[in-house]
Amino acid sequence: MDDMPALTVDDLTTLTRVRAPGLGDRVRPVKQVIDAPQGYVDLRDLDPFVHIDGIFDHADSHGGGGTITNGDTQWMTAGSGLLHIEAPPESLVASGGLFHGVQLWVNLPREAKWSEPKYQDIRSREVGVATSTDAGSLVRVIAGSLGRGAERIEGPGSTHTPMTLVHATVEAGSRLDLPWDAGYNALVYVLSGNGTVGLDGRPLRTGQLAVLGAGDFVSVAADERGQETRAPRMEVLVLGGQPINEPVAWAGPFVMNTRAEVVQAFEDFDKGRLGTIPAVHGAPTTLQQG
Repeated sequence: MDDMPALTVDDLTTLTRVRAPGLGDRVRPVKQVIDAPQGYVDLRDLDPFVHIDGIFDHADSHGGGGTITNGDTQWMTAGSGLLHIEAPPESLVASGGLFHGVQLWVNLPREAKWSEPKYQDIRSREVGVATSTDAGSLVRVIAGSLGRGAERIEGPGSTHTPMTLVHATVEAGSRLDLPWDAGYNALVYVLSGNGTVGLDGRPLRTGQLAVLGAGDFVSVAADERGQETRAPRMEVLVLGGQPINEPVAWAGPFVMNTRAEVVQAFEDFDKGRLGTIPAVHGAPTTLQQG
């Protein structure tokens, strides 16, 4: 998944407001804060995620792909295997300027690892949107959902592994409380800005990842002062999912359950069983018989 959400809403007070913590709800405490990607997080705390890298072109050996721009998301399920590539388009490299994207790897349970590959092209207008209780945050739900009943906000991303992915913009001095599935883990990554996270208000800044403990709510607040001039708001990714609790064997781009399966994946790659990426998007990915 490559993600660069940038959808904006002029009047946040018109949006559905996520539920605030109530009697008996627990705000998740902070277990660990690291400087991503150098810091180490135990895979048991990341599960079902295995990797996160902080306008892309995408192409793959099943014919999926295209160009994403501000606010768009490419969601690819590798499943039984395919080749793919992402790169900034030449026009953007030539024009210069600051841009960034995030690549998130979500593991698949054993029974889904050989599923048919799938590609989803999610445009910015399709994400679910809401705001915080104080209308000081814009919440974009890319995958999964927040809340229950009439207040439930759904994201368009379809996943084999139950999870929720949110990109939130928190105005300086504002606080965002997100209802979070108690069965999911919870991670907060700061794209830009400074603030605090968790029950004890642990400081968190650009490029840091917070690993949270158990609870019903994720809480993030943006510092009132000291935000970056070029990014006066705090931008965060909040993600979590249902742990798979299976062995993980990982080498290069292949994530399997056993070392033998990883070796087989490399053999499939070497023998061309994962297909080829067409030189032109939309071109056939297999030879046509004339």
